[in-house]
Amino acid sequence: MARRPGLIDSAVEALRARIVSGEWPVGARIPTEPSLVEMLGVGRNTVREAVQSLVHSGLLERRQGSGTYVVGTSELAVTMSREVASASQPDVVEVRRALEVEAARLAACRCTPGEAAAITKARDDREDAYDSGDLERMVATDLALHRTIVRASGNPLLIELYDNLIDAISANIRFNFVTAAETHGGHAHDGLVAAIVSHDPGAAGQETADYLSALLDEPDC
Repeated sequence: MARRPGLIDSAVEALRARIVSGEWPVGARIPTEPSLVEMLGVGRNTVREAVQSLVHSGLLERRQGSGTYVVGTSELAVTMSREVASASQPDVVEVRRALEVEAARLAACRCTPGEAAAITKARDDREDAYDSGDLERMVATDLALHRTIVRASGNPLLIELYDNLIDAISANIRFNFVTAAETHGGHAHDGLVAAIVSHDPGAAGQETADYLSALLDEPDC
């Protein structure tokens, strides 16, 4: 008897929705197979294939003698983590440049007064952290500033891509501080923030491009 892909796909989506929504958080054990059969109103084979599909995609993990656990909330995040594991720091900076230049331009066009205030505060927090010399704070506040700008872009796909690269971006920021590639000090992003707050997309994009290109030693590229 031919299997019913539509039914399996529906079961996969139902399970994925519970993971993405946080109903089944990372680290949680999902219900047993009989419970899933009752919950979804489908047969055991359909449940098994749906669960196996999410195991293959990296959202679930089977643990012998224990059950099946949630290990991720985004297939994209799983895929990206595999790709960036072996990426060089210049590779990461080039991807950052591709995303952050457009994010800065869009933020300058679209940011609300509240978002502009949040970006300014993130800039000030970064400056304070830099003056303190605390590496952990420097990394955290620099990352927070960039994420705040990306979120102000108002583009959900760009935000999703950026968030799924956040570990690699954080590691790159740390690398730049530790290796002194970051040479502009606590005021490195003053021009960028000023451009965004004054709604100048051209200047915002150029500030970001110049800053990240300098990390690559190719300011004219």
